[in-house]
Amino acid sequence: MDFFDWLVLAAFAVVMTGVGLYYSRTNKTPDDYLLGGRRMSPIAVGLSLFATIVSTLSYLANPGEMISHGPMMASQVAAFPLVFVIVGYGLIPLLMRQPVTSAYELLESRLGMSSRMAGASVFLLLRFGWMATILYATSSVVLVPLLNLDQNWTAVLCVLLGLITAVYSSMGGLKAVVMTDAIQSVTMLAGAVITVLVITVKMGGFDAWWPNEWPSHWQEPNWGFDPDARVAFGVLMVSTTLWYVCTNGSDQMSIQRFLATRDAPAARKTLLVSQVADGSVSLLLGLTGIAILGFYRVHPPELPPGQTLHGIGDQLFPRFIMTQMPSGLAGLVLAAILSAALSSLSSGVNSACAVLERDFLSHWLSKESTDSATVARLKWLTWLVTLVAMGLSMFNLLFVGNLVERCFKLINLLTAPLFVLFFLALFVPRANEFGAWVGLVASIATAVSIAYAKELSLPLTLSFVWIIPGSLLVGVAVGTVASVLRPSHSKGASDGL
Repeated sequence: MDFFDWLVLAAFAVVMTGVGLYYSRTNKTPDDYLLGGRRMSPIAVGLSLFATIVSTLSYLANPGEMISHGPMMASQVAAFPLVFVIVGYGLIPLLMRQPVTSAYELLESRLGMSSRMAGASVFLLLRFGWMATILYATSSVVLVPLLNLDQNWTAVLCVLLGLITAVYSSMGGLKAVVMTDAIQSVTMLAGAVITVLVITVKMGGFDAWWPNEWPSHWQEPNWGFDPDARVAFGVLMVSTTLWYVCTNGSDQMSIQRFLATRDAPAARKTLLVSQVADGSVSLLLGLTGIAILGFYRVHPPELPPGQTLHGIGDQLFPRFIMTQMPSGLAGLVLAAILSAALSSLSSGVNSACAVLERDFLSHWLSKESTDSATVARLKWLTWLVTLVAMGLSMFNLLFVGNLVERCFKLINLLTAPLFVLFFLALFVPRANEFGAWVGLVASIATAVSIAYAKELSLPLTLSFVWIIPGSLLVGVAVGTVASVLRPSHSKGASDGL
């Protein structure tokens, strides 16, 4: 890192803060602060949705996964057309008919207040763990080696990242989050393109780093549903489709963006923009991983005894930036990685504030708050949420595995269980409060059993890609059967869904 790299990062920080200051003047009501007045551009919101989903974990995990295991995980983009049909035409019309701010308000009318509280609580657990992992991964895997610091600095860097996020998120609300996400999306795209171009120029052409044969350490392609394979294409398609359906159909971060647009067609356009950007960047990051692997095979780095290139796949992208990027470009690519972190963190913070306000505080407060008082409370909540995420970031020291496995076994552990509640509410006519709780508990137990079968000494061990389909299937089945066995005697308010 030299002067020009620091200059690029400083300019990036100034722009983010400036956007927050600019939009701080427009937040007059809670609806402005949390939903941008429900009239935001679907293109900008779509880029924000993409930037929200593609965090630092994805930005580093995709090249690292390609380096260590090959392209099987990258083939998940083949599921995107099916995701668009299911979410765009199956879920979005249902969601956009609801005059809500928090996604979990939908659960109360159909499954009771306790189900709403359960859904909101599961979301908060999921997203606090997600934000904590982003803070840790960005600090420990990226910033510590790039700045040539000791790992003891990880906690300090987590705090600094959290403070930057809280500053512009608390000032500008969702409008600032969406606009900074849009800027950060372009930065992320540029970072991947620049890395591939720099490697191509350094090595004298595309052919110099493209593999001539299948690397021996890559997983052999598996196009079926083999439960013993680390990644099988058939299972991956199911898992990817369900992950996007579950996330877009039950996660406040996604639903909040749909609700920020004016109607269902605009929300569908938001989804399309997000998927196009997501697919493009995912393929580019996979290409980046191949290019980095090709570079280090020709220019092998010094490694400690017993380590191999594919064994430290997650670390090679940051290492390349630190040692090989020209002055100024290293700062730009680092800004791209920080963009992935900040965009996801700001979205997570804003969505968590929406849930805390709408699903908890609004019920606990004894009197109605004025709009100005609610906006002020939301700003304080932004700082509180950020502080909790910073504190939880250190728990990542307890988990092992590369970043892709960490995402599935920690971050995505509650994705399907959360959607179980929405599936029962929207698509199972006889579902009730009791069935929702039983289904939720069964789904969480299944997810934990699959993710940590070895640690729990269970007889059946499945790949981590089975977590979402397995826990969703069990949760829906058990919740439906439980609802039938113990029917509710009160009439559900499902007519509006």
